[in-house]
Amino acid sequence: MTLYEMSPARIITVYAAQGFMCLFFLFLAYKILKRDRKRLNLIFSGFYISPAIGFIINFIYAPLTDVSVVLMLNFLTNFFIFYAVIFIVVFNLILLKSEKAITSKKQLTILILYGIAMFSMIGFLLYPVPGFGVTFNANWSPIWSAPFFLYLVVIETIGTFPALYLSFQVYKKFEDEQIKKKWKFFIFGLCSIFIFMYGIFISNALNIDIFRTVIGLVGLILALIGAYMMYYGVGRQIEK
Repeated sequence: MTLYEMSPARIITVYAAQGFMCLFFLFLAYKILKRDRKRLNLIFSGFYISPAIGFIINFIYAPLTDVSVVLMLNFLTNFFIFYAVIFIVVFNLILLKSEKAITSKKQLTILILYGIAMFSMIGFLLYPVPGFGVTFNANWSPIWSAPFFLYLVVIETIGTFPALYLSFQVYKKFEDEQIKKKWKFFIFGLCSIFIFMYGIFISNALNIDIFRTVIGLVGLILALIGAYMMYYGVGRQIEK
């Protein structure tokens, strides 16, 4: 299948909507790193860079029809997009405890362990038992089996729950009312991103076209607003 053979809806979803999201995420990462490239900024920018990599991989395999290739690239897309949450966990830990307490070694350990847990979903591809992994519909949109859906929900929740909990702990730590007010934007933005992600999970599991369309549109809005609110909410916490 070539780009010309793809349905207009899929082209708009992948290359227009997700393309804009990818550029916006990279733009925010650039703004963060331009301000300073200290470790805190690098960790925070990872939250935007990781899903952007996933979107780029998605752009590559969207026109392909070789099942084995599509499965592997879809796996990498899922990995980079849903891995992003762990950067917020580490980011919050640094704000809460300081870089002296959360050393580079501890940061790397957290990132690697979560990466291993997320990467383990490849087992669903290596052992393609019917009704166990990922398949594709006529439009080459992924369909998640119940076991795969539950596995990713559990792994993602292991990241989202600490990210939210630590965000509230950071909020309570601040004494400056202006900073606390801005940090609320960070929390609301994080919640928007999580709603978007879990919506994608449900959409891929149900495989209902109209639901995919609604989630795609609503999710785009949630992701863009959420991403910006998080960037805006961090404010002075990542200034030089």
